Amino acid sequence: MPSAFQFQCHFVLIFLAASKGETRYLEVRDASEDEPFLLLSEDLKRELSAGQIYRRSLRCIDMLSIEGQFSFTADQTQLHCATFFIGEPEELITIDYDFVNIDCQGGDFLKVFDGWILKGEKFPSSLDHPLPTSQRYVDFCESGNIQRSIRSSQNVAMIFFRIHQPGNGFTITVKKNTNLFPCNVISQTPSGRFTMVIPHQHRNCSFSIIYPVVIKISDLILGHLNGLFLKKPSVGCAGVGDFVELLGGTGLDPSKMFPLADLCHSFHGSAQMKIGCDNTVLRMVSSGKHINRVTFEYHQLNLQETENRKENSIEEFCFPSI
Repeated sequence: MPSAFQFQCHFVLIFLAASKGETRYLEVRDASEDEPFLLLSEDLKRELSAGQIYRRSLRCIDMLSIEGQFSFTADQTQLHCATFFIGEPEELITIDYDFVNIDCQGGDFLKVFDGWILKGEKFPSSLDHPLPTSQRYVDFCESGNIQRSIRSSQNVAMIFFRIHQPGNGFTITVKKNTNLFPCNVISQTPSGRFTMVIPHQHRNCSFSIIYPVVIKISDLILGHLNGLFLKKPSVGCAGVGDFVELLGGTGLDPSKMFPLADLCHSFHGSAQMKIGCDNTVLRMVSSGKHINRVTFEYHQLNLQETENRKENSIEEFCFPSI
């Protein structure tokens, strides 16, 4: 049985799979006649990139991975609504308020959060985000016209909203901006390749993959020598200012996940691990003294790989029962 976290995350990412044409069954089952562009193909995305503006209405719970103008009009009282935004790893999200008609005095709200929250867990974690948690929320009812454009610090953001009166709502425009040094990332897909670079910055960066995966690190530059250490109480990278750690868990927040392995020193070669957790995170801790870089690739664990997990893997943690 999948966990509640897997169900929630896959519900969110299901929009992405459909939009990329990766599941024909979902396209047929979920696309309705009055929303012909809800599930976007790559061809349509290319057409829209030629200059057309994509527009559609928002659902109470929704997911957006494309630029455009989006509107929500309540047809009944809506108390618990959210829209998740996600871009490519090297993109930032900008949300512009075009029109807002909500009753702040009557208990309505419209808030942007810099990152994602699921079941109270945040990404990026408080340890990895440049702002304190209180400053990651922008409440329209408090800022009003003062701040009508909000940019995320990573490739994900979200809005929460509550609207009591039918007919009230809002319109937003979503844009993507290039991030030259992506730090915190949630992957849109269960497979890929990525290089994370932290150039002389004292910060922590996490790359989150919401699937059980095989992850292969092919290049790591930290200004040290060689080494890969499985996590034990007396073994790790304590005292080393720059290192990479692999984390696994059942939630979204990397700071609440189980540490599986530390990589404390530079190497050129290959370090591979199978991690059967609902969420896998590669996290780089940087002191700011070096230009740190890590290149890795990953793909989702299949059933056979899960069964044959004894070699180069963590047997006692994060493997589902079959």
